[in-house]
Amino acid sequence: MMTEVELLDRLRLARTDGVGPVTYRRLLQRFATAAEALDALPGLASSGGRAASPVVPTASAARREIDSVAKLGGRMLVLGGPDYPPLLALLDSAPPVISVLGDVAALSERAVAMVGARNASANGQRMAELLAADLALASLIVVSGMARGIDAAAHVGALSTGRTVAAIASGIDIAYPAENKALQKRIAEGGAVVAEAPFGTAPQARHFPRRNRVIAGLSLAVVVVEAAPQSGSLITARIAQDEGREVFAVPGSPLDPRCRGSNDLIRSGAHLTESAADVLANLPDHPTRQGLARSPMFARGQPPGMAEPPPEDFGPVPDPEVVRHRVMELLSFSPTAVDDLVRRCQFSASAVVAALLELELAERVEMLPGNQVVLVG
Repeated sequence: MMTEVELLDRLRLARTDGVGPVTYRRLLQRFATAAEALDALPGLASSGGRAASPVVPTASAARREIDSVAKLGGRMLVLGGPDYPPLLALLDSAPPVISVLGDVAALSERAVAMVGARNASANGQRMAELLAADLALASLIVVSGMARGIDAAAHVGALSTGRTVAAIASGIDIAYPAENKALQKRIAEGGAVVAEAPFGTAPQARHFPRRNRVIAGLSLAVVVVEAAPQSGSLITARIAQDEGREVFAVPGSPLDPRCRGSNDLIRSGAHLTESAADVLANLPDHPTRQGLARSPMFARGQPPGMAEPPPEDFGPVPDPEVVRHRVMELLSFSPTAVDDLVRRCQFSASAVVAALLELELAERVEMLPGNQVVLVG
């Protein structure tokens, strides 16, 4: 059972300037407790080249956020806690902290995500409603992103026969778009609303890809209904595929640009979907990705699947400054796979991971989902 002090320390660590989801997990992998990680932050950031220490919220600030969520009737769940959604915990970039309004248990039930165009056609919205209603009737939770169009239709359809979960891009206290405020309230009463952003945070463009990975992470599969090329819905589908979740797509007219992305998904191997039966016939019991622990609980503060890799035999232990310099030489403003970086550096994986941790805390690089890294401009 996690103590209140450890809960506050983990929230403070998650809210620390420069600590993203991947770095959060690596810090808890490296240190036995969040308190030890917090104590080590100034030294790590300094080694990476940062002049000032990262700004760490106080314990009282963390307590105020917890109390603010509780005042709304919600709860905050921390990665590693007993109620944290187990499928979401499997993501390498799982949110360190989420706020939840509604039934927390709904986040751990079998779920299917449904996403699509904001400017959806009437037929697309009708299809989303029908699919969601039938999936909810089959005792599945329908997860979507609370956007207008397909998302809202999916939520409405699921509420007509069962339950739904909305992953939002703002703080848990903010409804966006404003037109969906009443719907968001209904979802909190009949399912759950989940937010990664801190309490009081207004939605920003950078928050939506993060929300998309929460949608995919909570679900066994993603169904795409009307999606233009390079849309956010396709980002959700790609994350789902990368994380071993099934991808389904409803076919649409080749004359409608809103359907080109979803049609491309089918062309690339997504399950063609005309009814809930198509989803139910191909829905796995668990994600197909292998090698990750199924429990969200940490052992001595270590997240599942994040055990320190054994050191490769690349000769004597290198000078950390030499490793950091070589890593920076090889990185660019385009994402680079960490595995590829290790091979090209010719240093041990542990040395490269340590360097990346220091460089991210110094805000010189950013760790991305899928074990990738990019330079910060």
